[in-house]
Amino acid sequence: MAEKVLMKGNEALAAAAVRAGCRFYFGYPITPQTEIAAYMSKTMPKIGGTFLQAESEVAAINMLYGASAAGARCMTSSSSPGVSLKAEGISYMAGADLPGVIINVERGGPGLGSIQPSQQDYWQATRAMGHGDSRHIVFAPCTVQEMADLVYLAFDKADEYLMPVVILADGLLGQMMEPVVLPPEKTDLPEKPWATCGHGGKRPHNVANSLYLQPDQLEDKLIERYKRYEKVEQTEQRSEGFMLEDAEYVVVAFGASARIARTAVTKARAEGIKVGLLRPITLWPFPNDALAATVDQAKAYLSVEMSMGQMVDDVRLAIHDARPVSFFGRTGGMIPSPAEVLDAIRKMAEQAGE
Repeated sequence: MAEKVLMKGNEALAAAAVRAGCRFYFGYPITPQTEIAAYMSKTMPKIGGTFLQAESEVAAINMLYGASAAGARCMTSSSSPGVSLKAEGISYMAGADLPGVIINVERGGPGLGSIQPSQQDYWQATRAMGHGDSRHIVFAPCTVQEMADLVYLAFDKADEYLMPVVILADGLLGQMMEPVVLPPEKTDLPEKPWATCGHGGKRPHNVANSLYLQPDQLEDKLIERYKRYEKVEQTEQRSEGFMLEDAEYVVVAFGASARIARTAVTKARAEGIKVGLLRPITLWPFPNDALAATVDQAKAYLSVEMSMGQMVDDVRLAIHDARPVSFFGRTGGMIPSPAEVLDAIRKMAEQAGE
């Protein structure tokens, strides 16, 4: 049986990225994700990899673009305002169909905000990681184990679909410590015949490019890319259900909020309220199918978030407004308590019972 080790979330993520084959890391310090860069700075030189603290977040994402174009497994990490600075480069990577892993350990915003945990970047991650028509797989870990497991998976999915993949965590998950089993070292990395690496004249030159001066060519490329996105939506929805079998009320929460909501759901059950929890693991593609499957028996839904309300829009879309959807959240770096969520569950049940 694999050995469990006690690790901080940021460090477990970094360790798993190395085991997934990441050999190039580019970043810039910002709380609360700096431990990722610190881990990579110590580890990469020991394994023949490259760690580079860029002069800015803008530089870091463009270094990721270059390493990915050359065929490397590569990663960058930052926190909320730093990810905003990376948006242009992420769009360029999407436009050139380049894989790469981008970590956002969220903090309170907008602006410099606070260094406390937050989920205020949901819209950014799922709607606006960069300009133009593009989508990105977004994983939302809930435990330190998932910090490791999902980044390990992210490298495979980025290569499979030729797209940037985002890990949307938060300061709570990044800083907390839990036992974790690290994944094995990958030894079977995929071939990348599209990479812009040396070839000795054995094939035509490969080019990494997102510029199409003829609009019909760009449109054709986007239509082709969206067929790939459609496949992602059909095959990559991930979620976890808790006490949903007979649930008359459904709480939807992701990441750190789901940990709190799970405790509240358990306490509500003890009070006789038939409530369950659906936890999205992928924020895009959103687990529409799993949520829609609860509509026939559910009377109402509650979205619990560390924001002023962002995922709640996707909950309403997933169930086509077939049932009432309420919202409870704390923001600016404030973490909701199980008691607060339990009170919101009680109110949802009372309103639905009227």
